[in-house]
Amino acid sequence: MVDFGLIDEWNPAPGRVVSWVATPESLAGAAAAPIHPAPPSHQQEHYLRQAYRNAGAGCRGSGLCLVTAEVPAVLDQDAMTRAVNEFLERHDTFRSWFSSESDGTIRRHLLEPEQIEFAPVDHGHIDNAESIRDLVQKQTPPPPQWDCFTFWTIAHAESTTVCLAVDHLHTDGVGQHISCFDLACSYAKHAWGQIPPIPLPASYTQYCARERAASAQLTLASPEVGTWLRLLRGNDGELPSFPLDLGLRGGDSDRSAHRTVPLFGEDEAARFEKVCRDNGGEFAGGVFAGAALAERELTDSDYYFGITPLNTRTTFEEMASVGWYVALVPVAFPIGGRASFERTVARAQRAYENGMRLTTTTIHRVLELVPPDSGISVGPNWSNPMISYVDARDFAGSEYFDIARGGLYGNRAASEEALIWINRLPTETTISVIYPDNAVAHESVDRYLAALGRILRAAASERE
Repeated sequence: MVDFGLIDEWNPAPGRVVSWVATPESLAGAAAAPIHPAPPSHQQEHYLRQAYRNAGAGCRGSGLCLVTAEVPAVLDQDAMTRAVNEFLERHDTFRSWFSSESDGTIRRHLLEPEQIEFAPVDHGHIDNAESIRDLVQKQTPPPPQWDCFTFWTIAHAESTTVCLAVDHLHTDGVGQHISCFDLACSYAKHAWGQIPPIPLPASYTQYCARERAASAQLTLASPEVGTWLRLLRGNDGELPSFPLDLGLRGGDSDRSAHRTVPLFGEDEAARFEKVCRDNGGEFAGGVFAGAALAERELTDSDYYFGITPLNTRTTFEEMASVGWYVALVPVAFPIGGRASFERTVARAQRAYENGMRLTTTTIHRVLELVPPDSGISVGPNWSNPMISYVDARDFAGSEYFDIARGGLYGNRAASEEALIWINRLPTETTISVIYPDNAVAHESVDRYLAALGRILRAAASERE
């Protein structure tokens, strides 16, 4: 079992709280770090520009990701200190910070590995969850600062809560799982002399350089760019949006709200997967078939156009690397007016696989290329809904999810769209949604979840 939600919903037990933060010497080294030629990834640049715009909003506008786990032991603080610093040395995303130049260019600054040192700070015993949550969020800087990541332990009588708070700039969903496993292996090495069974991770900085070099070769004549443009023009020049009203007007945003609901037990998930395969699809295709049929039911639409984030790690070393390895790709296909789930799943699977072919053609670069008279009306501050399907059963350490009682939480950042995660875990599959916190959006998300859940569970019940 892994808990998903907002940091406001995290309820840690009281205990002695210790954080690991950058030393003054490390902060001084970061401030003097030279410019490195590798730019941020396209996704990071778009995110940073949003963070800079929201810097004076009076609340954290960027995304803070919190990973938690329960350890049935009292931790060795010295071993934890060594593990934290080894973890930061292993993953070079944590050596970077970014500055915005006067011409708007975003530059990477890169520290040397030996310049990074995090040290423990004892905050004493804290006896309520709200104070712990507030401390973690206030003590973790936003992304304009280098050290926008902190580590925490909460010591209880016979157990310890371990937390890693990282701004979204440096991590994605897969990266959060990698972080948990990697940090645990490093701690085991320093506390008990165990050799960690993990490879040397790939360089995220080098990945960013390769992504930019590849995208620089794209032109309006590139077939992959043409595919994106056809989809956007077919959607009145816009990116897709959530099919129901979210109560926002004219580029407004609200703070985030969250819902997580159960979808399948593992037996039911296996039946659903069997139905998908028997009809020419896979689990992912079934998810998007359900999403398309839910939209048809709610809006009478005969065409589905959605976006999904895909993990772009391709090598063994990248699968051990923390960073924001994500591409946004389209999933688009017609919906038959009377088509059943069984008839829709193969079409959805083909659309999903076609989208996978665009993982190296980032929408950010496509939008940079379009001329003013292109018919594309996506502004610079764009946002998009998404449906993400993740099968976490293959993640390293997934067999310990229930034992560790892991949690993945995000802060109540600005929300303009509905973001949906369908997570298949070893014992259950859940649907989580982050969306604007207003009455209209609550009602719309309730309606959407009811329709989507009913369609997907009905498909699974065909095998009972």
